[in-house]
Amino acid sequence: MPTLPPKAELPDDESLVPADDRVIGRALRWSLVALLIIGALVSLAILVARRQPPAPPETILQQQVPEAVKPPAEVPDVPFTDITAQAGIEFVHFNGATGEKLLPETMGSGAAFFDFDNDDDPDLLLVNSTLWPHSPTVDPPPTPALYRNDGNGGFQDVTLAAGLGFSIYGTGVAVGDFDADGRVDLFLTAVGENRLWRNLGDRFVDVTRAAGVGGDPAEWSTGAAFLDYDNDNDLDLIVLNYVHWSRQIDLDVDYQLTGVGRAYGPPTNYEGTFPYLYRNNGDGTFTDVSAPSGVQVRNEVTGVPAGKGLGLLPIDADTDGWMDLFIANDTVQNFFLRNLGDGTFEESGAFWGLAYGRNGEATGAMGVDAAYYRNDSELGFAIGNFANEMTTLYISQGDPSLYADEAIGEGVGAPSRLMLSFGVLFLDYDLDGRLDLLQTNGHLEGEINTVDPSQTYEQTPQLFWNAGLDRRQTFTPVPPESVGDLATPMVGRGSATADVDGDGDLDLLLTQVGRPPLLLRNDQQLGNHWLRLKLVSSGSNWQAIGARVELQAGGTTQRRQVMPTRSYLSQSELPLTFGLGQTDQVESLTVFWPDGTVQVVSEIVLDTQMTVEKP
Repeated sequence: MPTLPPKAELPDDESLVPADDRVIGRALRWSLVALLIIGALVSLAILVARRQPPAPPETILQQQVPEAVKPPAEVPDVPFTDITAQAGIEFVHFNGATGEKLLPETMGSGAAFFDFDNDDDPDLLLVNSTLWPHSPTVDPPPTPALYRNDGNGGFQDVTLAAGLGFSIYGTGVAVGDFDADGRVDLFLTAVGENRLWRNLGDRFVDVTRAAGVGGDPAEWSTGAAFLDYDNDNDLDLIVLNYVHWSRQIDLDVDYQLTGVGRAYGPPTNYEGTFPYLYRNNGDGTFTDVSAPSGVQVRNEVTGVPAGKGLGLLPIDADTDGWMDLFIANDTVQNFFLRNLGDGTFEESGAFWGLAYGRNGEATGAMGVDAAYYRNDSELGFAIGNFANEMTTLYISQGDPSLYADEAIGEGVGAPSRLMLSFGVLFLDYDLDGRLDLLQTNGHLEGEINTVDPSQTYEQTPQLFWNAGLDRRQTFTPVPPESVGDLATPMVGRGSATADVDGDGDLDLLLTQVGRPPLLLRNDQQLGNHWLRLKLVSSGSNWQAIGARVELQAGGTTQRRQVMPTRSYLSQSELPLTFGLGQTDQVESLTVFWPDGTVQVVSEIVLDTQMTVEKP
């Protein structure tokens, strides 16, 4: 057998102790040296930090306002006078409320200024709602109201004679000559089937079914607009839908306020919806192109419809000759549908900076308007939002595809925070050459003050005067004592503007929920010059919807777009109003027609309304 090697003997524990002690001792000595060095460095750093630098010599700074910034200017007094009853308007909005607190009852309705009888003054259509199917009947049933302008600011009710004595749960309105017969037609949105009324000259007839634009009877439609999105020279139709709603869904959501009980509330717990886009076929009918056009935006996570649309504004934001679409969505991100010029749209709201509020949140967006209110190349979008959310004021940042919310710096943010704002409108109410901003306010819930002392059901409209870019803030809130009856607290919703009495300045129409509207006459007496333009094009879009105008006067360039769809569920008149202040000469006037034609207008007469025809 092979002999195994002897087993190695391992040292016992005691034989290891002296060697370990020497190693540990050396380690401790070096550690103590390192700690002493670190301590010395820390002490030195503390001494250096505590050492006070010698005080600089005392300098007295003279506070001066920069040369380019002037102190606040004095806001002009421009009284608005309530002439609703005097003008013959007896309409009272009917919302069908019976105590169940159904959401459509509090969202209100719009109005439209348009010239339905072609006599060159603005007539007025007021949208009305009706009874719910489960409610008792009333006689006569509620109908919309059509008022003919007599040319002097007075109105005559011609609803029944015009064939509009029908009853639907109406919400919004759009106006435009869809069949190119030279007369302006009516489209009304509703909870349920929408309606298209063709203007025959002496009356309107319902052509909804034949035209194919009734929509789904189960939907709740809101904002709508006629526009030529495909540049074929006829008017197409875009219609927003709000939320997927029914009476039973509303009762199941059961929104409650502590101390009040069942109440009207935001649409947070309702599913979103898709809008409709109808392409005009040129023969009095439309084709629904909603799906292939790209206007149907889905939630990227769930795949369900993402929109809760209320405010709508067609606008060529990048001036590429194609009409884009801004959609103000309530409690979800806004949409900016960029027209790609091939019959489709691309949703670019977040990319352009137009989707969310200044803190990255979705707001309770209601109405929308846009303008070059700085009289430069920067476009601004104003959005009316829910209570305790400032009005949003997106401004382009030297790039037509880059926006930031500048509401605070522009003077609109803080004064608008408490208000629940619906209609927003840019208009030059004092004719000084700068566009001002109006917003119509009013809460959803009549009992809101019992649970929130900062809120009231009736709220005062707000007018912001444009002081110009050389001031500390562009917009200054106009004191209530300076605006007359415009300071009346109201349950405000829609708003529209027109020169109803032919004196050159812009009057106002504000709608309310369950109450009469306010027709407010502009009684400014500032002596400012002005110019009004009515554009007449050729072909089917003879009203030149979508055309742009640039006016240079006094070294300033003003820009406007011909578009009736503005504010909340409403339409304003088509003629453009340019205030000129004390300037008595226009240096240039250029019209950019929808088909790309550029026309320079040479013969200009101030303080009149001119008609410019496309060459």
